[in-house]
Amino acid sequence: MFGPKGISWPKRGYGTYLSLRIYVYDVGEVEGLEELLKGRDHNIEYTDCIQGQWGTQVKIHKFFSKSAFRTFDKNEADFFFVPTYVKCVRMKGGLSDKEIDQKFVQVLQQMPYFRLSGGRDHIFVFSSGAGAHLFKQWATYLNRSIFLTPEGDRTDKRGTSAFNTWKDIIIPGNVDNEIIFERFGAHDIINPVPLARRKYLANFLGRPQGKVGRLQLLELAKQFPNELEAPLLTFSGSMKYGHKEYFRHLSNAKFCLAPRGESSWTLRFYEAFFAECVPVIVSDKIELPFQNVLDYTLFSIKWPATRINEELLQYLRSIPDQDIERMIAQGRAVRCLWLYLLKVDGCSAMTGILWELQRKVRIFHQSGETFWLHNRSLVDRDLVVFSQWRTPFSLP
Repeated sequence: MFGPKGISWPKRGYGTYLSLRIYVYDVGEVEGLEELLKGRDHNIEYTDCIQGQWGTQVKIHKFFSKSAFRTFDKNEADFFFVPTYVKCVRMKGGLSDKEIDQKFVQVLQQMPYFRLSGGRDHIFVFSSGAGAHLFKQWATYLNRSIFLTPEGDRTDKRGTSAFNTWKDIIIPGNVDNEIIFERFGAHDIINPVPLARRKYLANFLGRPQGKVGRLQLLELAKQFPNELEAPLLTFSGSMKYGHKEYFRHLSNAKFCLAPRGESSWTLRFYEAFFAECVPVIVSDKIELPFQNVLDYTLFSIKWPATRINEELLQYLRSIPDQDIERMIAQGRAVRCLWLYLLKVDGCSAMTGILWELQRKVRIFHQSGETFWLHNRSLVDRDLVVFSQWRTPFSLP
């Protein structure tokens, strides 16, 4: 069972080795799918979408496409992966919200296997803070499908969360490849400062976004400027940090604060492991990946968002350096699970995702539109056998 040293996925519910078969829909296989990947004019390339929050949509798609677990036979598939880059496409003006809804519906109407299972064995990646809400009708059409998402809560704006702990999988956020490769390559540009020489006790390096917790941290930094670094960062100009400068600042504190922003998760939590500062979560409703095998008390701190004041700094001051070093070392051991690598012969985010998917494998699927007869044939409500179902379907 692949994982960080000393960590393995439990046998119960998982098996002792990975044995998945995943069907990946081709871009030209389903009408409308290409637009969800490339926009209405088909001019957005995957290289345009591999960086930033939404990069996991591309990385997971590329992994499944090249993986030994891919099958081209739908009848033997455990799961069906539906590739979309909708967050990226929307951000780059490739599709409007209305067009995204229309294309999703168009695609789903042409998938017999989706109708057969009610979508229970179909996988979608929603990799940004908006989660599945990018498809406004997700609750009607995708409410049984498996979401791979870093987002566990979005009730601040949406009134309901698209994440369901019983069917979905929380995945790590996307730390940009260039940072990872430089960190572990020859350049090693963000080599952490030794603990005793770090300038700050803690830092918060993010835009306030008008969020109460973030604004409170900025005010706290004004009161304790020698202990808490929290500059007012912007999207452009002198107060916009490039990647290298950002990581140099991040690694110059013992603790890296990760408060809630537009949504409950924040990429800063994952970046802290590579800057080698102890991540301090200040987001009460956050969901974290791979909780079946990871004990987050070993390498992180979660602090109540209602107590962002001097008490937080007093607590952080009280932690001995030897405990900080221990937590950083524990984090160093598990951070490989945040990396999206095109291999499963070791520790990576994809290894963790595959194990979590394996736990969800079913030998049988059915839906409100699926029936079966004594001879084991699957039929629709008009008793038409599955092999003769014709698209497009009218969606329930």
